[in-house]
Amino acid sequence: QLSCLVKLVTLPGIPKDLDSYPKELLLFLSPSDYAGTGSCMQFFANVGGADLDVLPRESPRRKELLLEALACLKIAGTQVTEEKAEILGHLVCDLGGEYIRSSGGNLLKHLSQCDSFLPDQEEAIRSVISSGNTTFGPPEVWSASTLNELSGLIPAFDHSILQKVPK
Repeated sequence: QLSCLVKLVTLPGIPKDLDSYPKELLLFLSPSDYAGTGSCMQFFANVGGADLDVLPRESPRRKELLLEALACLKIAGTQVTEEKAEILGHLVCDLGGEYIRSSGGNLLKHLSQCDSFLPDQEEAIRSVISSGNTTFGPPEVWSASTLNELSGLIPAFDHSILQKVPK
């Protein structure tokens, strides 16, 4: 339905008020379609705020959006800064384990909003958390508010992490 709606909305040309439409419509456009309205960075900030689950997780379109976002933000390697993670928004949920490991704690806050994780993402999250080299510190010093902040990541934690968290 959204893909059809995009075709109807863009038939006369890309509307100048594209930002006033639901963000999910942008999932069916490319950054070049958005060029008349704003920058690719602004486009991906809006896409990052959309409900990505409109597209199946491993769908070609969702993969393409992530690749375009990485190119737009000039993320050449696998390290993502906090600032760029903020722009990626929900697209962070599609980053592979190598990005999570390389970026250290920069992605944790954003990953906690993801509905589920792939096995390599879970492994990377456990690795980063276990290192203790994040703004949250090692699990031994976590408080209830830390756990609350990381609540979306708890399904990825294993027994070795959870047993270190103070009661």
